[in-house]
Amino acid sequence: MNDIQRRVLTEAKRWLDTPYQHQASECGAGCDCLGLVRGIYRRLYGGEPVAPPPYTPYWAEQCGEETLRKAARDWLIEIPNAQARPGDALLFRMSLDAPCKHIAILSAPNIITHAYWGRAVVESFFVPYWQRRWAHSFRFPEKGNYE
Repeated sequence: MNDIQRRVLTEAKRWLDTPYQHQASECGAGCDCLGLVRGIYRRLYGGEPVAPPPYTPYWAEQCGEETLRKAARDWLIEIPNAQARPGDALLFRMSLDAPCKHIAILSAPNIITHAYWGRAVVESFFVPYWQRRWAHSFRFPEKGNYE
């Protein structure tokens, strides 16, 4: 595990119990899954490279494009799923034929940290439900690439 992965894990723990709030990204106040990763990114690199456009809860089904994967590729480092380690970001398809629309932090080999719809930022077991939907993995860069 590298220093960035350790820092990601430390920051993800800070966000635990933050209430779920669509489009939000404020530790302790509210966030969605993207907001959690945006908040971690801000803490690691001092800012965000771009502000996300407004999006509905059903944006992936409506647009049918891999918007989340494209954004992750722009600001994180894509790695093979088999190389994912704690501190990496995982993308999920909520339906096997739909674009990715959920993102989580791998916290341990069998645990993910994510903003859970209707609840909060939680640690969940990385059970077969999530494993079947896991589509892509990304590592945070050693240095923010928006500078």
